[in-house]
Amino acid sequence: MKTTEPQITEREVQHYVGIRTQVPMQEMGSGVIPRLHQEVFAWMQKQGVFPAGAPFIRYYVINMPGLLDIEMGWPVASALSGNERIRAGVLSAGRYASLIYTGVENGIAGNKVLIDWGTEKGLVWDRRDDAHGDAFGSRFESFLTDPRDEPDMAKWETEVAIRLADD
Repeated sequence: MKTTEPQITEREVQHYVGIRTQVPMQEMGSGVIPRLHQEVFAWMQKQGVFPAGAPFIRYYVINMPGLLDIEMGWPVASALSGNERIRAGVLSAGRYASLIYTGVENGIAGNKVLIDWGTEKGLVWDRRDDAHGDAFGSRFESFLTDPRDEPDMAKWETEVAIRLADD
């Protein structure tokens, strides 16, 4: 598996709109990701709003044998009002550890590389224990490759970023 060298960067607040849902891990490859991203994108087009970056999955709570509490979102330039289905949100400002992995099938392995690197460096994630699993203040994966430009999913690049706990 190919990844970039993990790094720590300071990020500004990022406004977005998205759809939050809960799904078992087994359903992540069932089309839920592109379907919900497309629904949000269509809503943005109706509002005359353009994306300010790549679509992403935000992970609120990760429970691999249970349900993942996730949100499919698109970054936008400024705060918007959503509706009952599509909600406005923010990815918090702060220090993030991140890397880019290649190939959609390498998502779990790419995340493991980043988490293992963080553990090795003594990093503390912005996370807490939750009754439903591991809860994160801000953890997301951005889909950097446009499928229209590169149809081979094994070549797609995805950035995984996890906010570090405040000192």
